[in-house]
Amino acid sequence: MFRSVFTSITLASKRAATFPICRQQLLMVKGQDSTSFLFLKSIISHQFTTGSYRLLLQSPTTPLNSQTVQQNIKTEENRWGTLSQIPPEILMDTRHPEPVRHEIIVSEKPLKTNDLENLDINVDFHRKPTTISDTIAYYTVKFIRLPTDLFFKKKYIHRAVMLETVAAVPGMVGGAIRHLQSLRKLKHDGGWIHHLLHEAENERMHLMTWMRISDPNMWERALITVVQGIFYNAFFALYLLSPKTAHRVVGYLEEEAIISYTSFLKEIDAGNIQNAKNIPDIAIDYWHLDRETATLRDVVLAIRADEATHRDTNHHFADRIVLGREDLREDVNRMISKEPQKLGDKLGKVAGLSKSANEEWVK
Repeated sequence: MFRSVFTSITLASKRAATFPICRQQLLMVKGQDSTSFLFLKSIISHQFTTGSYRLLLQSPTTPLNSQTVQQNIKTEENRWGTLSQIPPEILMDTRHPEPVRHEIIVSEKPLKTNDLENLDINVDFHRKPTTISDTIAYYTVKFIRLPTDLFFKKKYIHRAVMLETVAAVPGMVGGAIRHLQSLRKLKHDGGWIHHLLHEAENERMHLMTWMRISDPNMWERALITVVQGIFYNAFFALYLLSPKTAHRVVGYLEEEAIISYTSFLKEIDAGNIQNAKNIPDIAIDYWHLDRETATLRDVVLAIRADEATHRDTNHHFADRIVLGREDLREDVNRMISKEPQKLGDKLGKVAGLSKSANEEWVK
């Protein structure tokens, strides 16, 4: 007889954050007693709260069976009110991360090499520093790249692991700071938090992919931990002091990432790195790659396209801060092209922006 490993489940609403936990616990039941699992699933799948309540399932020392589950549910119904239905698809759902490229999201068929090569990412795009803070951001990134080049040289897969460990930090830091700022000021964040957290998730998916393709040794893992700790705290301080500079740093980091991944592709095309076909499922599912033809080169192309999106997004964020138009719901592109007088001399402080670049500024 299965013995419960948990004492309670809190079900607050259909979209409660506890549903993934419920699923994990149900799977634990399934692994030990299939009969109890099916019964428990059927019971919970037909119960749904109209308010907030606790469903006491069982203590760790009491056998779980149909009679005891029914008794506990009846007790809680009397205490908290009538229960209604929990849709099984919600209870058992696990959210899969969503890509950042629109072309990948809307693709109805698996992507092949030609599809990835045809993505418009503007590989050579660069924002020329205009202000002192832009210049500091640009040369800071160039300085950071030097030890990376010396340490990894042409070990591009291991370089990618290090790169993505760092790249996944800014979005989470920026999202957390802006979340707290929104709470303090009691106002809408302008749409930034979602984009920043999505960026962090995307970079994490890059790392998860490379971790499955490569196998970093203990020294590299230790180095990753140290670098991540240093970069997280440094970027957190920078974002508090100057969000504009912080986003410009990320924009230039992504420019360097595109350079690195382009060099990676050249090494594959030259035959110096094997274009392996044993691509992990996490990459195939995430970028909607063709399972039959997917190669290492396809993964690099997909990740480079993501980095181009982050490059443009973070430069865009920095520009909005300069222009004093941080609400993403506001059409700044229209203002720049049709009403530039409203922005005064602020346009001159936007890195790399000219009249001919207005259409390229917002994508």
